[in-house]
Amino acid sequence: MSGPSRRTVLGASPVAALATAAARTTASAVMVSTWDFGAAANAAGLAVRATGGSALDMVEAGGRVAEADESNSSVGLGGLPDRDGRVTLDACVMTWAGDIGAVCALEDVVHAVSVARRVMERTPHTMLVGEGARTFAVDQGFPTQDLLTPRAEAAWREWLETADYAPRINSENIDWNGGAANHDTIGLLAIDAANRMAGACTTSGMAFKMRGRVGDSPLIGAGLYVDDEVGGATATGVGEDVVRVAGSHAVVEAMRAGLDPTTACRRVVERLARLRGARVAGSQVALLALDKQGRAGGFALQPGFTYAVTDASGQTRIERAGALFEPS
Repeated sequence: MSGPSRRTVLGASPVAALATAAARTTASAVMVSTWDFGAAANAAGLAVRATGGSALDMVEAGGRVAEADESNSSVGLGGLPDRDGRVTLDACVMTWAGDIGAVCALEDVVHAVSVARRVMERTPHTMLVGEGARTFAVDQGFPTQDLLTPRAEAAWREWLETADYAPRINSENIDWNGGAANHDTIGLLAIDAANRMAGACTTSGMAFKMRGRVGDSPLIGAGLYVDDEVGGATATGVGEDVVRVAGSHAVVEAMRAGLDPTTACRRVVERLARLRGARVAGSQVALLALDKQGRAGGFALQPGFTYAVTDASGQTRIERAGALFEPS
């Protein structure tokens, strides 16, 4: 389906432009996650659900699959490093009861999503960062290892020749197995057999970022938000822009007001385009939502955002979201 060009959208009302974009909400989902590689994560989550695991267990299991995949250069082990050559991880979790935990700039520990859960369960805090997060993880018995794989190191050394950061839209989907422009996350939302919802978000962040940079992924309300009365949402793409509109929280509140998941995601993307105009014409922000009725939907600035949707039987399909800047 063709739609407006970037020039048309940025020069006209986002509401009018969005009316021509594809919008689809799918029903009966119990787990969703961002990008094609979310299918493997969902499979792990459904296996946990089948043995009586909670929604939190489901999203943790799914996140750990992505974190342990060395070929995925945007999450966990094998993630592309910061500009100083150090791999740092960000993650968060949120439950049906509003319990939250997060880590930022965690080094040397593969499973940031599990450390985030441990922060939630075993500390009086909601977030630990940097050396403090690493020390806590070690104290909790998490093993340490060098997260910089030979392939990621080679990509970093190649990048050092120009030290120029120029992301390509949807590199998360196109060359997530090692493209040097890759920068992203996996966001997961699940509903367990008791009809409780939880979410998780985990990432190695923007490739070759400034040391200490944190995007939206570990920030509750930006990269992830869950409200058990309504549903949940997660985000992917350029984190700085997701933070500007508190993306995931805004989607959940739009669903609370009666919008279906796809339309809720679309409205927040519309808000970002209205706020930032031409400054987001060349970047990607995508939002994914799952409501308590099991309806899933997503929407993005740019075409190409995909997400994995899994039902209670374990059947998984890959959906392609509509986009604000559809090609003409």
